[in-house]
Amino acid sequence: MTLRRALSVSAASAVLLPVALAAAPASQAASAAEIPKCSDLGQPHNNALVGRSFGIPDSVTLGTHWTSYTATLTNASAKELTSFALSAELGSYVYNEGERDLSPYGDLQYWDTAQRAWKTLRQADGDAGGTVPGPKTLKPRESVHVQLRFRVSKDLPMDHAYDAFTGLTGTFADRYHDTACTADGVAVGGFSPREG
Repeated sequence: MTLRRALSVSAASAVLLPVALAAAPASQAASAAEIPKCSDLGQPHNNALVGRSFGIPDSVTLGTHWTSYTATLTNASAKELTSFALSAELGSYVYNEGERDLSPYGDLQYWDTAQRAWKTLRQADGDAGGTVPGPKTLKPRESVHVQLRFRVSKDLPMDHAYDAFTGLTGTFADRYHDTACTADGVAVGGFSPREG
């Protein structure tokens, strides 16, 4: 009886694990100490998700003009992706000391199809980005499409070149060497900000 109860608790924990991952934002799910990234466990590049972005120009003029684009993630694997979560980001890579991230100077929005309105994505630290509503699972060959738009403020200091990007990330639960882990795929495009 005690063994059966222990097995039931263990099985319930295994069932709750994907639910906890799905409820948490992708950034939290991937960074949770008890749920490592699959790449941290030595898994080679995961090709489950194929990402594409359409409409991001090579350069963007600073100001109030919005640039719209579409990001698509497709499950290219033969398995259903579970605990699936979407997040979007606007930022720039920082290579050297003294360089700054573009993210606090930008705005990022997604089109909410249910409410037929643009919704702003802003993280607690002020960076442009956050969790985007979407399906909790992605079947083989199934795709998810998200309409996004962004702009970069004229307040962005142009004292160095920015290697800027924006896009969509899909995170899902996986297993590698019998260990639960999280993997992801991206649909990202790069651009250079310029003064008008």
